[in-house]
Amino acid sequence: MDGTGGPEETPPRRARRAVALVFAVHGAVTGSFATRIPWIRDHLSLEAGELGLALAFPAIGAALAMPLAGRFAHRLGSRAALRLLLALWCASPALPALSPALPALCAALLAYGAASGLADVAMNALGVETEERIGRPIMSGLHGMWSAGALAGSAAGTLAAQSGTDARLHLGIASAVLTVLGAFVCGGVLDLRPRAEERPPPRFARPPRAAFVIGAVGFCAVFAEGAGLEWSAVYLRDVLGAGAGLSAACTTAFSCAMAAARFAGDAAVHRFGPVRTVRAGGVLACAGGLAVVTAPHAALAIAGFALLGLGIAVVVPLAFAAAARSGPEAGQAIAGVATITYTSGLIAPSAIGRIADATSLTVSFGLVTALGAVLTAAAGALRVPAGSAGRPRTVPVAKG
Repeated sequence: MDGTGGPEETPPRRARRAVALVFAVHGAVTGSFATRIPWIRDHLSLEAGELGLALAFPAIGAALAMPLAGRFAHRLGSRAALRLLLALWCASPALPALSPALPALCAALLAYGAASGLADVAMNALGVETEERIGRPIMSGLHGMWSAGALAGSAAGTLAAQSGTDARLHLGIASAVLTVLGAFVCGGVLDLRPRAEERPPPRFARPPRAAFVIGAVGFCAVFAEGAGLEWSAVYLRDVLGAGAGLSAACTTAFSCAMAAARFAGDAAVHRFGPVRTVRAGGVLACAGGLAVVTAPHAALAIAGFALLGLGIAVVVPLAFAAAARSGPEAGQAIAGVATITYTSGLIAPSAIGRIADATSLTVSFGLVTALGAVLTAAAGALRVPAGSAGRPRTVPVAKG
């Protein structure tokens, strides 16, 4: 990759620390907002169906906006684009809290999702570029930092909710603090610019074919993740008769297992490669799913959900990395994969519920178990093409 003749670019280790903190800030925004959804529901006196309708709009906004992220990076450079998009994302949770009625809430959540998707694509593309310069896997750990940030944001939000703090005040303060923090940490990420002969990406380009195959692998993992997060506590309560505390502990076990696996995932990928790592994860997910659907008591089901979380944790980070290396337009491919995975996260909770209504929750998690088997069979889609490492896509520019 050719330089520009200016001062040295950001050292890779500093860039890694900076982009890891970007992931944590992005997660903290999500965690902060999620804890105040009950306040928004009560403040607007929304029925369950109305809230469900409103909560579909973030995924719609993200899917519509993601293809535009590449144009921001092409025009502004990766660092300035990320600083702008992350600032928009950090400011966005204040909008839903200020909404006076359901239509305004839907519009605010559409903007919230669009800001999330734009920042998501930009930071994942920079994560892959940083990984290439370091020469070893870091994407799983970056997504682990996102989980840690989400946990920190949700903990602060829980304290604010328990103290009776108005969500408009809480989210306003959180948005201001995270915007400043995000602007600061973005100063250390790689600053990349397109080559002189490179044309700007189209506004809504069709992702490369490989992105659809890779996205299908990510779809399976995100579907299982949505099922585990939204339905694990319900499964223990309704199927196994567990109490409220034990049921909630199951969701916690699932989330903690995913976070731990993401932090450990880079070492596994470095040693075994992405394909074998995902295949092993698929086996773990299948074993966890089987434990859930056959569990005679809550303890085995909790262990099964934890195994399911371990198995699917590293799939999405590796899908983003594989997408970036599948062709010359990294941002376009990442946007395609991210759109597919966001769609999965949107439909998974309702699909599990519909299948359960028609049959049972046990049958629903039988489907999740089958998706673990699909991960094992389709892991080859994440194989890094020969000669893809270091493929020039952007040019590093001087710090500034």
